[in-house]
Order: sequence, then structure tokens, then C-alpha cells
Amino acid sequence: MAFFRSVATVGGNTLVSRLLGYVRDMLTAAYLGAGPVADAFLVAFRFPNLFRRLFAEGAFNAAFVPQFAGAVATAGRERAREFAEDALAVLLAVLLALLLAAEIAMPWIISAIAPGFRDEAERYALAVEFTRITFPYLLFISLVSLQGGVLNSLDRFAAVAFTPVLLNVCMIGALLFLTPFMPNPGRALAWGVTAAGVTQFVWLAASCAQAGMSLRLPRPRLTPEVKKLLVLMLPAAIGGGVQQVNIVIDTVLASWLPTGSIAWLYYADRIYELPLAVIGIAVGTAILPLLARQVRGGEEDAARATLNRGIEVGLLLTLPAAAGLFVLADPIIAVLFQRGAFGAADVAATAAALAVYAFGLPAYVLVKILAPGFYAREDTATPVRIAVVCVVVNTLIGIAAMQLFRHVGLALATVASSWLNTALLARGLHRRGAFVPNGSLRTRVPRMIAASAAMGAALWFARPYAATWLDAGDTPTRAAALFAVIAGGAALFFAAAVALRAADPREVVRLLRRG
Repeated sequence: MAFFRSVATVGGNTLVSRLLGYVRDMLTAAYLGAGPVADAFLVAFRFPNLFRRLFAEGAFNAAFVPQFAGAVATAGRERAREFAEDALAVLLAVLLALLLAAEIAMPWIISAIAPGFRDEAERYALAVEFTRITFPYLLFISLVSLQGGVLNSLDRFAAVAFTPVLLNVCMIGALLFLTPFMPNPGRALAWGVTAAGVTQFVWLAASCAQAGMSLRLPRPRLTPEVKKLLVLMLPAAIGGGVQQVNIVIDTVLASWLPTGSIAWLYYADRIYELPLAVIGIAVGTAILPLLARQVRGGEEDAARATLNRGIEVGLLLTLPAAAGLFVLADPIIAVLFQRGAFGAADVAATAAALAVYAFGLPAYVLVKILAPGFYAREDTATPVRIAVVCVVVNTLIGIAAMQLFRHVGLALATVASSWLNTALLARGLHRRGAFVPNGSLRTRVPRMIAASAAMGAALWFARPYAATWLDAGDTPTRAAALFAVIAGGAALFFAAAVALRAADPREVVRLLRRG
């Protein structure tokens, strides 16, 4: 049950972070709306945020954790500390050079990631300014990722899972208290992002010291272990971060669409990221060190069982979430964001994208669970080959679909490429015998789908009866009504899952108690 405790620890802290993130996004929507300042800031935030996802939740953990965990197991903590310090020194040197080059080249970078902005001088100038302010976040979050890899390898998940909370607190504080002293709220938010990077670094430095793993900063040197880390990290960044690469492509394409398209996609993305983070990232983060130890110990049967269990837990929680997001997309967006500069038209556009993204939620989560099956075996080449295919598919579908469906077409392309990514990862693991669906998984997944469909249908038919409270009244009333509908849907799914034997209630109760 240690695996479930780890999932609950990461998921619980991530849930707090995501809820604070919604507060942050509600304020951002109210202050910025979906105009040029919003589009410019979201592009500025997307760029360093891309690297946060690739490092903190992807490439660095995928390459570093198996190496560090293996060093702890075979050579002891002191030798593992030396490896971490060498990696820290080299990473810092590379990042400082990258930061300097990016600050100089920022106008050209913005032209590349948001080419449509060049036709609008205000959005373009703001995007360059904001991204120059936020880009140092890349340096700090990369160092935070190394510190987090050390702590996760020692099975200390809580401090790492809490770091996104600090990001949201800093951004909320900047928006509320720094905005009056800035020309616009976008610049205040940009400074909040960089302040968050510094805060997160100090937080995890203290956590590492508490764990008896303080990291010094030696002279940079490319030791054999660091060379191996770098070789593994590059393909892992592409393979594990295909979803983030797809989102950047969506940003590039959306920059050619009407003003507001980037903001609509961003807010829709933020909603489905709650179950993605609480479920997919939590399970993926907890499963990688466990799989790495099992594979290194030659326990292939145990590793296959762990992967099956991770998929089962992920789908049990994700499938009903996807059904709920699809049915309740409009009231969710309205309750969270419709105020201030964010109007009814923005709600409709954002909800349309969210309804499409909901179909891809199980795929996004499965990618987070399946990819560690490769990383635990220090295979980052296979996911990168799969990623290249998926990025090409996403781009081609996106270009075609945006002609008909505008920003919703870009969401459709992301969903299609994510399901393709899931299928190719599963096939690759199955071919090498690392993933063989067991009887429990084959039996329970169809029942989970049936229970989720029953819940979705019930919500669909019940929604007109709740419209009086969902679509009218003040914000607290609408929020309470939405919460009641979601809670009712969750209870219905749980009852259906138990009746269909898609889940064992005793296992769920044990998991909740241990969480």
C-alpha cells in the first residue's frame, strides 16, 4: 500500500495547488479578460511553463530519478549526493547561458512561438516584455526539478508536491498587491512568476537539508554519470512532453486566430488539468521510483503488476471526470471565470474547447502512467520516436481543423494526437512484455466505462432541472449548485461502479484512509 500512500500524498498536495490555481485563474480572467494583455501574458507564461512541465513532470525526473535511485541502492547516499551535485553544477552553467541568449533573442523567439502577433504591435510588444520578465523562472524551476528528483527518489513526495502551491500564492499575491504599481496586470503577473521560481528553489533547498541531502555547488564537470543523464534527458523531454509540445503548437496556430483564442484555450486547458494533475501526474510520479527499483531488482512480474494497478487506478478516477467535464463544461466555465472582463461570449468559446478536451483526458493520464514503463528501463528513445509521430499528427490535424472549427479544432487535434500517443506507448510496452493487461484490468475497464456513461447520462438529463440555480443568481448560489451537481454525479458513479463491480469499495475506503 506504500504506492497508494505516495499517490495520495502527491495527489492531495496537487489538489490544493490546482484549487489555488483556479483562484489565480479566476482573478486573471477578471483582471485581464481575453484581450491583448491576456494573450500576451499567456504566451509569456506558456513558454517557461512548458519547460516547467518538461523538467518537473517529464524529462528530468525520467532521466534523473532512475539514476539517482540506483546510485542510492548500489553505491550509497554519499555517492548519490555527489552525482546530484555534479548534475546541479552542469545544469546551472547550461541554464545561465541559455537565459542570457534567450533574453537577447526574445523578439525573434516571440515571432517564432506567436507569429500572428507580428501583425498587432501591442500584443507583440507586450509578449516580448512579459516573456523577458518570466524567462528566469526556467532557471529556477530546472534546479527545483533536480531537488525534487532527489526527494522523490528518497520517497519524500510531500515537499515536492507542495511547490506548485507556492507558484499560485506568488502569482495571486502579485495580482492583488503589485498590480496598482504596474502599467497593467500582465506585468505584475510576470514578476510574480519569477518570484515564485526563487521561492520554490529556497523551499526545496530547505527540504533537501531536512532530508540529510544538502547539495553543494562544485565546479561543473562532465562526469560519465552526468553525460549519461544528458543523453537520456533530451529524448525524454520530447517523448514525455509531447502533450506540452502540442500545446505550444496550438499556441502558434492560435496566434493566427481572432484575439482571445489563446486565452480560451488556456482557460479550458486549466480546467482539465485538475484531474490530469491530481490523477495522472500523481500516479506517474509515484510509479516511477517503484518501477525503477523493481526493474533494477529483476522483479519483472511485480513491475507489470504495478503498471496494471496504476492504469486501473488512473482510469477509475479519470473516466467519470471526463464524462463530467463534457456534460458540465458551460456551467463550470461560467462559475469559475464569468466576471469582470470575461463575458458570456468568452464562456461559450472556452466551454466548447473544454468539452472537446474532456474526450482526451483519459489519454493524457494514461501517457503519464505508461511513459514511466520506458523510463524505469532507461529507454527514452522509444517515447521520442512515438512523440515525433504524434506532434506531426497534431500539427496536420490542427491546421486542417482550425479552418472549420477555429480554436476548437486545435483542441480536437490535441485529443487525437494524445490518444495516438497512448496507443503507441501501450503497444511498445506490450511488445517487450513490460505491459500485459491482467484479468482485473480487462474485466474492470469496460465496467468503469459503463458506470461513467451512466453518470454522464444522468447529469445530462438532470441539468435542465438545475438550470434555475446553475444559470442564474449570484456567484455563491451558482457555485453551490454546481458543487451539488458534481457531488451527486460522483456519488452516482461510485454506486454504479460498485454495482457493476468496476471497483471494490473496501479498496477505495482503504485508499482514502491512507491518504
